[in-house]
Amino acid sequence: MASKLKYSSNVVYYGGIQSVLLNITTAPLTKSQKKWRVACIVIYISLSLVKKIVPKKKKILNPKYSSHTVLEIKPVPILADEVEDSRGVINTELDQTKLTEIVKNKNLAELHAFGGVQAVAELLETDAANGVNGDEQDLIKRRMKFGSNTYHKPPPKGLIHFVVEAFKDTTILILLACAGLSLAFGIREHGAREGWYEGGSIFVAVFLVVAVSAASNFRQERQFDKLSKISNDIKIDAVRDGRRMKVSIFDVVVGDVVFLTIGDQVPADGLFVEGHSFRVDESSMTGESDHVEVDLLHNPFLLSGSKVADGWSRMVVVSVGMNTAWGEMMSSITRDSNEQTPLQERLNKLTSSIGKVGLAVASFVLVVMLIRYFTGNTENDDGFQEFNGVDRDLNDVFNSVLRIVSAAVTIVVVAIPEGLPLAVTLTLAYSMKRMMADQAMVRKLSACETMGSATVICTDKTGTLTLNQMKVTKLCLGHEEIGHDFARVIGRDLLELFYQGVAFNTTGSVYKAKKTGSLFEFSGSPTEKAILSWAVQDMGMDIEKLKSDYAILRVETFNSEKKRSGVLIRSNADGSCYVHWKGAAEMVLAMCSSYYEVNGEMKRMSDEKRSQLEKIIQGMAASSLRCIAFAYRQMEPGESKPDEDDDDKSTTTKNLSEKDLTLLGIVGMKDPCRPGGRKAIQSCRAAGVDIKMITGDNIFTAKAIATECGILDPDEQVADGEVIEGVEFRNYTPEERMLKIDNIRVMGRSSPLDKLLMVQCLKQKGHVVAVTGDGTNDAPALKEADIGLSMGIQGTEVAKESSDIVILDDDFSSVATVLRWGRCVYNNIQKFIQFQLTVNVAALVINFIAAVSAGDVPLTTVQLLWVNLIMDTLGALALATERPSDDLMHNRPVGRTEPLITNIMWRNLLPQAFYQITILLTLQFRGRSIFNVDEEVKNTLIFNIFVLCQVFNEFNSRNLEKKNVFKGIHKNRLFLGIIVVTIALQIVMVEFLRDFADTVRLSLVQWGICVAVAAVTWPIGWVMKLVPVMEKPFLSYFKVLAFRL
Repeated sequence: MASKLKYSSNVVYYGGIQSVLLNITTAPLTKSQKKWRVACIVIYISLSLVKKIVPKKKKILNPKYSSHTVLEIKPVPILADEVEDSRGVINTELDQTKLTEIVKNKNLAELHAFGGVQAVAELLETDAANGVNGDEQDLIKRRMKFGSNTYHKPPPKGLIHFVVEAFKDTTILILLACAGLSLAFGIREHGAREGWYEGGSIFVAVFLVVAVSAASNFRQERQFDKLSKISNDIKIDAVRDGRRMKVSIFDVVVGDVVFLTIGDQVPADGLFVEGHSFRVDESSMTGESDHVEVDLLHNPFLLSGSKVADGWSRMVVVSVGMNTAWGEMMSSITRDSNEQTPLQERLNKLTSSIGKVGLAVASFVLVVMLIRYFTGNTENDDGFQEFNGVDRDLNDVFNSVLRIVSAAVTIVVVAIPEGLPLAVTLTLAYSMKRMMADQAMVRKLSACETMGSATVICTDKTGTLTLNQMKVTKLCLGHEEIGHDFARVIGRDLLELFYQGVAFNTTGSVYKAKKTGSLFEFSGSPTEKAILSWAVQDMGMDIEKLKSDYAILRVETFNSEKKRSGVLIRSNADGSCYVHWKGAAEMVLAMCSSYYEVNGEMKRMSDEKRSQLEKIIQGMAASSLRCIAFAYRQMEPGESKPDEDDDDKSTTTKNLSEKDLTLLGIVGMKDPCRPGGRKAIQSCRAAGVDIKMITGDNIFTAKAIATECGILDPDEQVADGEVIEGVEFRNYTPEERMLKIDNIRVMGRSSPLDKLLMVQCLKQKGHVVAVTGDGTNDAPALKEADIGLSMGIQGTEVAKESSDIVILDDDFSSVATVLRWGRCVYNNIQKFIQFQLTVNVAALVINFIAAVSAGDVPLTTVQLLWVNLIMDTLGALALATERPSDDLMHNRPVGRTEPLITNIMWRNLLPQAFYQITILLTLQFRGRSIFNVDEEVKNTLIFNIFVLCQVFNEFNSRNLEKKNVFKGIHKNRLFLGIIVVTIALQIVMVEFLRDFADTVRLSLVQWGICVAVAAVTWPIGWVMKLVPVMEKPFLSYFKVLAFRL
């Protein structure tokens, strides 16, 4: 009796049982035969019942293993609302968890046991060609079952964190200690009702400073976090319901079919479905720098976070978000928002230096005041000696010493310009936010300030200076140029060859909805979309029919060195094979030995004809056309045989034939220049920034576009060495490159390595270099440059990650805007430094002279803290948020060696500080007699004039060089608002918070005197801007003097 059990959709067989049943006779049966007869009938009926119960639609997963018992199990849809195992328990995670682990661990054996990639796609209810259903209900269902493509991030720092950080400042802690002691002794001496004034006032002032500082830092943290989310929102190509579309990486779901090309980031863990020459960089996951080849048979696994290094493919998403190794890793990484820019580091050094000076002055003041107090040289408010060493209460002595220490510590607080780092943070955050609105996303803070120092910008052509909206406008066949009616003019056989070359040698795709009369949608790069659109709409190409008639055997993807791509296809009808090439016209032409005429006649390529075609290419390029040539060769029988039986069509085992090709034709595509490109280039050149165009296009096309955009002057003869090819630049000796590099304005037919070499040479000559790039191969140049500018639309993820700023609209006008903002950041910080140093110099000198000569400081602790608040926080807000002006683009670049505090700034701040010192010391020593007022009114006048001087000086600081400091002030509402708030709070401090601020009320006349004295800072500022400055840095004279001494 046979021992094989086999289920079929129609009949059930059981070895010899069927033969027994079919051979029933009327002959007498033995006892054993009767038993067998009954057993067979029972088995037959049982199996018939099983057949009725088991579903009819069954597949045998591995039919070739027929020598074994086959148990057919239909894959259970994971998306089903309820999936039960044999015990009736819902089981929706077992298979998905196992599948996730298979991909994570790259377990090929387990994948084969699962049924392979196709079985996984069916299990996930997706189509490898058309993707998931894509309706909202289906997507929601998938996210509920498998999760979203996001990862858990550590919570951002809260406001409390920044408050705690602010309280860690040593001077703040000392002031709090002083305030606590003052409060305790004040209450003990004067009672709770009046004794809290001095200590409580210091507490309030300190808390106010801390609160404003913490709130500002918290706001910037939220701003940076928001920008980080935007920068991580990568757009990828996915196909849903047969339609290719752009999808946010966060919206990718399990089952999605995703297209990947060079430079893309793998959005989730998945499996390779189809592709060619596909290699990925998994260094971000594994640390291995070698590129990993991915194919259908040997390694179909794709890990989230990897970057595509070569080729293209389609993948099916298997796991997303926290189910991927990338998600687990990213969830444990805390973003470092404490990135220090070069300017911030320089300012920290400046702050430290000023702080040391302030500490020295405060220490000296402390010693002098203590000596004067204990030697009996100080008087109280009633004019009596404060300390006589005999009948002085110990509490009074302690309070006096505490007041002296508090005043000294406050001098340190005022002297240390904490506002400098805050000003940088504010202006960077403000500029980042504004730059986002101006189509520039900052990825690295340092780029904001560095861009202001740029002396050279190396820019691409396509998409940056042009619109990147390609359109085929001309076709050259033989010696004829065709501009319209392509399909009618071209011979039928030649047309079919064009169809092959366009349909299969492309990374783009064509989609047409099923409904009648719908339009075609084209996906891919602008060049691919233009060619596909031309072939489908102007030449009548049916891409679906071609895909059914031919099979792709091998693909050679586009290479930036060779500047061409190729494909080997086989006809399903007769097995004939064709190799097709497409790429840079002059390079493809060099591979051809024959060509086609318009009527379809093939002719040998003579030297004369080759020269004629080269001139045609040059003529088309001179008309700003990008020239793409198509060539093919029909393979001889046996030439492609080694690959015919290769099951793995995703890899390239040998190069395609590049010899004895036949030129099909040359296509000319027009890419118009961007409307604002010429004006932006003129603006950059007027600002002293040199523009160099580096492109892979034909040198004649590059020259034409450069002339159209204003890089080259159409009215001037192009000088020798201004327009060169990449190979020429590459072949220069290092000395020749350094000698000629400043004269180069256009480089055509350049490779990414030429761009990198250009950047390195420019940096060696001392230039601050900005570079634009969109391709994966541009990454080295983007990293090498001082400022890397990647393109947001056409740029690959590798290029974006290598850059400092992403130009969201790919427009050179936005590059010029980034330059304006970079200069604005640098200029705003210089404005604030000038403003703050004026206050620092004045406060230190006044307190020092007053303490040494009179034994007391004219400003109390609370008053100095209030000045510190105006100077640091409100001043930073007012001056760090100025928008860029056109005047900034008329200055030369600051370069690398320009000092942070320029001679212009010293010219502006020293006279202002000298004026404030003179006025306040005059009031300190002669104020009572001049205004005939008592001590309290005199001190209030000093405090009021000092604050108002800073308010008026804020206007002077708005412009470092221009005399008219009020120009455009109506546009900066924040500045005006801060001025109004400062003045209002000062009135409240003087008139209503007398006990808190240790002030008295002033009359209108006295207020008028304060305003008049402070307003003198305006004419002083105007006059000083008439004084010319020297080229040599101001501080260098002190270095020379110190050296001589």
